[in-house]
Amino acid sequence: MESTWTDAATQIKTVVENVVFPALDMVLAIAFFTKLGMAYFDYRKHGQFEWTGPVILFACLVFTLTAPSYIWGIIGI
Repeated sequence: MESTWTDAATQIKTVVENVVFPALDMVLAIAFFTKLGMAYFDYRKHGQFEWTGPVILFACLVFTLTAPSYIWGIIGI
């Protein structure tokens, strides 16, 4: 039973690192640059730059880019 979980955990870790995190990174990067562009156009229109959306997306992007280096230690795999 334990060897089955060990093999499955290794496969899960590989899939998450090679598929899930890069997909999340790509989606967040696209959303970040889109939101940044929209914030710039709103700035041009209204004269005030709204930082909240781009900052939140950037923080999430940094979190998902660095997560593979420490998430497995937290989970215990």
